[in-house]
Amino acid sequence: MNIVSDTNIFLAVVLNEPEKERIIALTSGVDIIAPEILPYEIGNALSAMLKRKQIAAKDALTAQKATNGIAVRLLSIDISKALNLAIEYNIYAYDAYFLQCAISTSCPLITLDKRMKKVAAELDIQILE
Repeated sequence: MNIVSDTNIFLAVVLNEPEKERIIALTSGVDIIAPEILPYEIGNALSAMLKRKQIAAKDALTAQKATNGIAVRLLSIDISKALNLAIEYNIYAYDAYFLQCAISTSCPLITLDKRMKKVAAELDIQILE
């Protein structure tokens, strides 16, 4: 089975967040896919955490390297369709890329983002919880 994984899932695992064990249980034995922007979004999220002093530079670099060790297939998505989703649901394009990836692959989505879960439900995207 394939699942689309949001950026926050990768970060929760490598940063040892409380959700880590549950995420590993849900994703064990499945193939993870994501839009090809995933590595850039991981870098952006880590730099934002660094700016907010939520993480040290050394830890950000270690976390980024650790995400490279997670097997994921990166897919190109239709940016126009994703932008239409962003406009229609008043969400960031970055979130819409993951939703569009789930739609185009007919795969369930795993995310920790409550707003993304709500929009996914409205789009009839299966959510792993």
